[in-house]
Amino acid sequence: MTDTSRVSVRPLRADDKPQWAALWTAYLAFYETTRPQSIFDLYFDRLLGDDPQDFNGLVAELDGRLVGLTHYLFHRHGQFEKNVCYLQDLYADPEVRGQGIGRALMEAVYAAADAAGAPSVYWLTQDFNATARQLYDRIGVKTPFIKYARA
Repeated sequence: MTDTSRVSVRPLRADDKPQWAALWTAYLAFYETTRPQSIFDLYFDRLLGDDPQDFNGLVAELDGRLVGLTHYLFHRHGQFEKNVCYLQDLYADPEVRGQGIGRALMEAVYAAADAAGAPSVYWLTQDFNATARQLYDRIGVKTPFIKYARA
C-alpha cells in the first residue's frame, strides 16, 4: 500500500519528459493506440506552453519517481460565460492504482478549475475502463451523453 501522504502533485516540468513519456506511452497502450515521436514532442511542448487555451499537465510524484499524470485544458462553452475544464488524460502507474493517485490528480484538476472559475470539469472514458470508473463514480456524475466521432 502506498502512503499517499508521500505523494506530491505538481505541474509538469521540462526535466520530466523521459518519465512523462513512459507514462503517456503506457496510457496510450491501455487505449490500444500509439503516436509518433513528433506527437510526443508537440504534446509535451503544449503542456509546458504558456497559452491559457492550451493544455496543462500535472504529475504525481512518489519518492522522486513519477507515478501518474493528468492533462487538462480550459475552453469556451456556449452555455457558460466562463471557460469549462476538459480533463483529457489521466493515468496512474499500475503499481500504485487503487491507492489514491488518480484521486489526488483529479482533485488537483478540480482545484485548478475552481481557481480559474470554471463552472464545469468533464472527461470521457471507455466503458471497459472498470478500474478508473470505480473512482469516477465516487468523485463525479455519469452523464447520459454518448460520444460520436466523424466516420
